Amino acid sequence: MDNNLNKSKYMATGGLLTGVGIILVYLSGIVPVNKMYILAVASFIIPLSILTTNLKNTISLYISTSILSLLICGIKFTVIAYILFFGLYGLVKFYIERIRKLFIEIILKLAFFNICTITLLYIYKLFFPGLFNIKYNIYLVIIGLQIVFLIYDYLLTLIINFINRKLNK
Repeated sequence: MDNNLNKSKYMATGGLLTGVGIILVYLSGIVPVNKMYILAVASFIIPLSILTTNLKNTISLYISTSILSLLICGIKFTVIAYILFFGLYGLVKFYIERIRKLFIEIILKLAFFNICTITLLYIYKLFFPGLFNIKYNIYLVIIGLQIVFLIYDYLLTLIINFINRKLNK
């Protein structure tokens, strides 16, 4: 009986979090500003799901949010960014932080971020040729992106710790 109750609770929680995720991905595609901020908020749903349910349910949540976002929003840059980076990063962060060696964790996270950035850049160039022109020094842009990513990762860690403290009370 308890096992069925947990499965029902996990399914209901997963459904609610999937709905919120889809709404946030949809909003990121239609608002004129703060698209990446809304995607970052959407990415907080994955660690929340890991903390409140289990890993299997979280993977289902990520897949269902990704597929439904594609079906509802179509192929947009924000949807692709969610699928390749923002949605996936919570799962990657979970596995990387199991290593418990800060230097290796940072290197692996930066490697994942760089792979996602390069992939998104090539996808963007493929679908929107000629629209992507960087007017600044590319090395400064890369360094800036690395710094922004590390701040994002730190904020995500703070939110995970906050939620973890509230759930343990």
